[in-house]
Amino acid sequence: MPAATVRTVNVVQHLIEGFHRQSAIDKRPVDGAVEVGELGLAGDQQIYSAHGGPDRAVYVYADEDATWWADELGREIPPGLFGENLRTTGLEVSQARLGEQWRVGEVLLEVRRVRTPCDNLALHMGIDDFHLRFSASGRVGAMCRVLEAGAVTAGDPVAVEVRPNHPVTISSLASGSVTAADMQALLDSGLPLSPPVRALATRAVAKR
Repeated sequence: MPAATVRTVNVVQHLIEGFHRQSAIDKRPVDGAVEVGELGLAGDQQIYSAHGGPDRAVYVYADEDATWWADELGREIPPGLFGENLRTTGLEVSQARLGEQWRVGEVLLEVRRVRTPCDNLALHMGIDDFHLRFSASGRVGAMCRVLEAGAVTAGDPVAVEVRPNHPVTISSLASGSVTAADMQALLDSGLPLSPPVRALATRAVAKR
């Protein structure tokens, strides 16, 4: 398998009008090294506080999933179209497990949450209710925490440094195909889960 790499590094190009407020979803590739800190990439921004924070500092999306969407929609999905900060090649983002850690250039990222898009994604794509279709596909990309800050550049290698021993992946969690047993395994893993993920897992186990 070819080595995983960063295809592009993307930050907000300009703010656009969303359904209820301005949106920073319009991200485009930039040249050169970009510093990545606790709250994300230099030059990027989130308008709504619920779209940011340490557990959503860096949004990673796979070229392979973008290609799937391009075939599904019959249109190009250029880097940044879904609002991602990093477009990767060769990294199995949809099959990443919560708590998985990736070395991306100088930066160490931890997979914390799935992307849960709002209707601004549908507006940006020009497709009614696309955000619901996007979530159901499981190909939503990973929201990551920055464990080690540094610089990232297009072409940087990406290596999986930690892969936890539980079955909950980005795809299974986003699509709703995760089971109560899977969620119990996630809770039993001892990972420091984000509060929303822990609450979701606890509710799923309680209904079993």
